[in-house]
Amino acid sequence: MQMTDVADKPELRVTVFSDVICPFCYIGAARLERLRDEYDLRVNWCFLEIHPETPAAGMPVSQLGYDPRRWETMMTALAGLAEEDDLVFAEHTFTTNSRQALLLAEAAKEQGREVFYKLHDALFRAFFRDQENIGDVQVLKRLAAEAGMSEASVEEAWTESRFTQRLKQFLVVAQELKVKATPTFFIGEQRLDGAVPLEQLREAARLALAF
Repeated sequence: MQMTDVADKPELRVTVFSDVICPFCYIGAARLERLRDEYDLRVNWCFLEIHPETPAAGMPVSQLGYDPRRWETMMTALAGLAEEDDLVFAEHTFTTNSRQALLLAEAAKEQGREVFYKLHDALFRAFFRDQENIGDVQVLKRLAAEAGMSEASVEEAWTESRFTQRLKQFLVVAQELKVKATPTFFIGEQRLDGAVPLEQLREAARLALAF
């Protein structure tokens, strides 16, 4: 993500519940980023593990237990959304555990917006485009270094309790808000579930700043 001059743009605060192994979150994040052309976008990324039971070594998505017909419908929809947003997806046949990646993303927040977004974008691309296992700590270390994180900050991500506590807090808040899917956006008084069209995000932003 390239930071732009925000001096003349209205500030827009958004909360998003998301996971970096959620393909629809990749779509949603890309669409949300397009609002940055119009707003000084301030996003509170609340990370949720959508499949905490998955091993870090990864496994075929067929083992997640989805009905095959439902999965086919989801993947067809995903392909259409990706084409709309010019995002490249490899065939989504593999999943992994996202916990270490989410802890790393939390630590990246403390390194500043530029580092965070470089890592956030890299996690999505590595997993969905390049078919890398972002449950693998060696893959994560490389992505973190490329985003500008120091070795010390990476180590803190996986050893300091404050990052684990944040993920726990996000889960509690998600339960309180009855968040059932990722991504879920909160923009002002508007709640948007799923990878909604860009125009819905724009309309929610307009309404949020109209009062």
